[in-house]
Amino acid sequence: MSLSHTAAEYMLSDALLPDPGGSRAKGLRLELPSDRLLKFVTVGLPLCLVSLAFAREFSAGLQISCFSPTNFTGKQSAYVDTACWDSLVHHGFDAEGHAVTKSLWALKVFPYSLLVVAVLMYMPYLLWRYAAAPALHSDLLFIIDELDKSYNRSVRLVQHMRKVQQASAEPERFWEEYERARRERYFEFPLLERYLTCKQHAHSLVVIYILRSLLLLLFMAATCLYLVFLHLNIFFQDEFSCSIKTGLLQAEPHIPLLIPCKLVVFSVFQLISLSVGGVYVLLIPVVIYNALQLCQWDKGLLSVYEMLPAFDLLSRKMLTCPVNDLNVILLFLRANISELTSFGRLNAVSALREAAANKQDIDTVVDFMTLLAGLETTKPKH
Repeated sequence: MSLSHTAAEYMLSDALLPDPGGSRAKGLRLELPSDRLLKFVTVGLPLCLVSLAFAREFSAGLQISCFSPTNFTGKQSAYVDTACWDSLVHHGFDAEGHAVTKSLWALKVFPYSLLVVAVLMYMPYLLWRYAAAPALHSDLLFIIDELDKSYNRSVRLVQHMRKVQQASAEPERFWEEYERARRERYFEFPLLERYLTCKQHAHSLVVIYILRSLLLLLFMAATCLYLVFLHLNIFFQDEFSCSIKTGLLQAEPHIPLLIPCKLVVFSVFQLISLSVGGVYVLLIPVVIYNALQLCQWDKGLLSVYEMLPAFDLLSRKMLTCPVNDLNVILLFLRANISELTSFGRLNAVSALREAAANKQDIDTVVDFMTLLAGLETTKPKH
């Protein structure tokens, strides 16, 4: 008998979760994997493409090539290229023969506009980082710590029950006391459950998350509209007529009225704009899907933790409208599941309960541990 008691003590001791070796604060992820991917693409893509555009500009020099008259010297031709690139105004004639001008200056500022796009795409993540992440970090630390402690409390409760049962002269009296304690919820750990219930009535995290998604959608849609505007108005005109008869050159008779020019960088800008616009259009459904995750509960996580004594958020139907801070916390708990040591243990216990022949004998992790500790011979059936 002593050998079985010793084996049960070792088994219960091994079931306890060890104290975390390091601080959990540094390992917590305060961004969902899909949101992190969105940030990497929406911010990194325009920065990468604009760096390529600047690298080509620095390596190739002027992004314009003008056809100067044959009597121009090399310095005069260079002046024409520089003057036309600085002005970047197309001079033409309408159907009635009237002179019209069209500014192509958006081509010159296009690389810098991509920098503005990258900054705008990063602003929603700055909002989340400074407005919501600190509070979320505190919530996750507390909840993860309490979930693991609740599991350990259950195992220590079984250790104590085993010692009391061994010292009891009347085993049936012991099990009567145990059943009365279950009915009167003496095994309840109310702090965690009440904290999570309180988070159901808070909406600060979910409002900031939805606001971040809306800002991201707004900036992506504005970028796509801006690129469409460039394509419809400018990106189909790689050749234009430039006039340099201004200032001191206005009275020079040997200078032609208009000089044809071609934009060398035109095809590069077209490719960059199509790449950015196409990727953003594909990412818009991803942003919408991330926001729609708040419309349904992640019941898989809470159902596993209902193995803890008196932890019944689901069975008591306390989960009402999912658009609240608790649902956001559950999403981030799922993303930080590696920090939640007790989840793997309780998930295994839940799987064993489903496979057990007498499921009514296993309601909580306390029941499971009592069975493993060898107390099932005297335990009454529920």
